[in-house]
Amino acid sequence: MAILPLVHTPNPVLRRKTKLVKTVDRRIRKLVDDMIETMHDAQGVGLAANQVGVSLRVAVIQLPGDDKAMVLINPKVMRMEGEREMDGEGCLSVPGFRGAVKRAEKIRVRALDINGKEFRVRAADDLLAQALEHETDHLDGVLYLDRLVSEDSIWEERPPEPEAESGEGHE
Repeated sequence: MAILPLVHTPNPVLRRKTKLVKTVDRRIRKLVDDMIETMHDAQGVGLAANQVGVSLRVAVIQLPGDDKAMVLINPKVMRMEGEREMDGEGCLSVPGFRGAVKRAEKIRVRALDINGKEFRVRAADDLLAQALEHETDHLDGVLYLDRLVSEDSIWEERPPEPEAESGEGHE
């Protein structure tokens, strides 16, 4: 496995619709393994193949507390319902920024797993729903920046302030 270099905006690969995977073979499995390792290294929740410069319809998602990553090959959004505002969405391809975005309340996605077997996943009002929409958006060339509530609903992340010493024990 290898940690792959992340692609950042404004790289045009992020704006192109990705191509369908024809066969889930050894090459695709290696890409998936490398993407999972890259996502873990970057402390992300999800990663789309075009975020590592590969224009194929492949994404991985691993929520905090989950034992293993969900692999989505050729994911297709079957249905989205409702709308909710999410505060503080970020992206590994847009480092250092967060924004308030509009996302669906419910989403249903069909995809292939790592063995090429079709499965369906539904999510509602949670991080999985947000991640499914975020990653499938990536594969369609859409960034979370395109879903901002307003132009001024993006902000720069600030690194955490170092904790001040309490002064106890000092004279």
